[in-house]
Amino acid sequence: MYIFGYGSLINHHSRSLTSQTGKAVPATVNGLQRHWGKVDGSYRISPLVAMLGEGHCNGVLVKIGENSLAEFDRREKGYRRIELDPADVAASHVVENQKIVINEPIWAYVRANPQPPCEVQPIMQTYVDTVLAGCLSISEQFAKTFVETTKGWHHPFENDRQQPKYGNLAGVLDEHLMLIDQLIADVRHPT
Repeated sequence: MYIFGYGSLINHHSRSLTSQTGKAVPATVNGLQRHWGKVDGSYRISPLVAMLGEGHCNGVLVKIGENSLAEFDRREKGYRRIELDPADVAASHVVENQKIVINEPIWAYVRANPQPPCEVQPIMQTYVDTVLAGCLSISEQFAKTFVETTKGWHHPFENDRQQPKYGNLAGVLDEHLMLIDQLIADVRHPT
């Protein structure tokens, strides 16, 4: 089976904090909107949430074993796991010169009607860094598409790089930071 990761699960290092997975295949899902939003009171930050609706969302398809599904369910507490229609998923179907055939369930974690980030549960820089480091491991264009198709960048934002508050911070290299700052500059501070 597969999980469609559209946030921190894009980042291999962050995913591996939860469970072993197969290779990530870049994909786009039609009918999902990605937002910054609150999940529930147990989160200290506002992570990314996807909800069913108009639009599309880029991310990765990650092959997992049946035993790993419960581990990802725990990681994504507060979300609802749904099965995606394969017809809505456009994936890069070639990995290491092998065509990938998706004939197994594709799961995504969604949240209906999320509340927007606030001062108490803001968008956290280290979460953004983790997600965009994962995007940059695919390509700079993939990262740009992520930024452009994510709604809610204008909500409260906290730079916690010096004292990270995001628990799954992983795989962020120093050379990523300047590029990440450039990628989000226009959406954080539109001219």
